[in-house]
Amino acid sequence: MADAGLSSRQLALRVGVSGKTVERWISDPELTPHPRNRHDVCAALGVDEDMLWPKAVKERIKAGTDREIVRSYPYRSACPSTVWGDLVDAAEEELLFAGFTNYFLWLDQPDFVGTLRRKLKQGCRVRFLLGDPAGEVTRQREQIEDVALQVSTRIRITLEHLEKLGPAENLETRFSAPPDATNHVSLSVFRFDDQALVTPHLARLVGHDSPLLHLRRHGEGGMFSRFAEHGEELWSRGVPVVQGR
Repeated sequence: MADAGLSSRQLALRVGVSGKTVERWISDPELTPHPRNRHDVCAALGVDEDMLWPKAVKERIKAGTDREIVRSYPYRSACPSTVWGDLVDAAEEELLFAGFTNYFLWLDQPDFVGTLRRKLKQGCRVRFLLGDPAGEVTRQREQIEDVALQVSTRIRITLEHLEKLGPAENLETRFSAPPDATNHVSLSVFRFDDQALVTPHLARLVGHDSPLLHLRRHGEGGMFSRFAEHGEELWSRGVPVVQGR
């Protein structure tokens, strides 16, 4: 404050609090102001937050397995489509789309067929794990959701788009095996090399109304690895899709 030439009262006016509040910040080192106030104080004094409130900065830094959570969203639809697009573009080796229908991808991503064709040409492995449109779990899910655009229809739309890609050595499509379909419909895993988007499906809600986690791998045995292993286990028992089914 002395370096900035500001008194407690002058700083308080700039930040929008009382002079006594500023005096409490100074006298009590354990008192941490609201994030908005901390930002305004730093701007007024021309210093970084870690200089004034290092404890608050340290508490924001994730440690352990928690650091694998890049961000969480209360709804899948709240995750910007640009996040999905950027993750697909950045992937060089592995793309796994293990949603039960994967239908929304063709709506949210411009020219998604063209994007996948480009990734395949670059040598990226692209896999789609889908629910069987004629399966019992699909039928049960349609009754639960009770929406006009049925689950089986959404799966078949995905299959139609994938057929446009034609045969490619590094493109694979499978239906989840009947014993695994229940696990598949309740949890979607989308992997992009060392990052993933995971959606646990809630009760009667369709995918876009369920929460989503954005994860990034930091070593073995973390949340990313747990969900990646789940996807791989379902994939390993999946049934290859016959072209044109």
